[in-house]
Amino acid sequence: MTLTPTRDGARLLEADDVRRALDAVLDPELDEPITDLGFVRSVDLAADGSVEVHLRLPTSFCSPNFAYLMVSDAKDALTAITAGRVVVELDDHHDSEIINRGLAADAGYKGTFGGEAERDLEELRATFRRKAHTAAMERCLTGLLRAQPDLAEAALGTVTMGELPAGALTEALRRRRTALGLPDTPDALVLVDEHGAGYPPEEVPLRLRRARSTRISIDGNAHFCRGLLRTRYPGSGADQSDRPEPTFIPLTDLSHQEDR
Repeated sequence: MTLTPTRDGARLLEADDVRRALDAVLDPELDEPITDLGFVRSVDLAADGSVEVHLRLPTSFCSPNFAYLMVSDAKDALTAITAGRVVVELDDHHDSEIINRGLAADAGYKGTFGGEAERDLEELRATFRRKAHTAAMERCLTGLLRAQPDLAEAALGTVTMGELPAGALTEALRRRRTALGLPDTPDALVLVDEHGAGYPPEEVPLRLRRARSTRISIDGNAHFCRGLLRTRYPGSGADQSDRPEPTFIPLTDLSHQEDR
């Protein structure tokens, strides 16, 4: 998309400002930025400093609470970088009218959906933060198993953050630990529950398999949703960033590790 810079008070608001702000908005289920997923349909910067953003989703029936989270987070992210008027709207969703009206009125999640709001928004957000942390944890530990074939799964329960190799997977895990308020010191255990507690050696293989199931579900959904968006909106693939292949161990290698 091509954007013309606009003056917002004393500062110059540019396309890069908008992009960086929206980069921080994640799809709660897929744990990826809406910009990478291609969910940002259009951005308009006006001469008076106002910003209008339209979002799109892979289907018209994507979960309304997930949709509200993304639209609300996008508005908050943009409001933080400009004193001008911010409008964020969701297009082509069966609840677009409800969501857009509630967001424009700053009604909040429960004020927007009323009695249909089954859970508090922050409770929902916390649930997906825990899932994202579980998947990030599994990616790092599976990477260690792949790099060190002689490492037994049970030994992963004693691996610390300081023992993880530097790289994108470790940095992603650090961000997700921070989001949950978990320690990020070198001596902090990697394989922990949402409260930061580790597991006895005999539980580690089972916990890792459960974490792997969570990660596979997230990765599979992300791949599926990207394809659905490209089908629904021809040409939207150009707005999607390349998704790195997740680190994994073939099932044959996993069964070999578990037999040891």
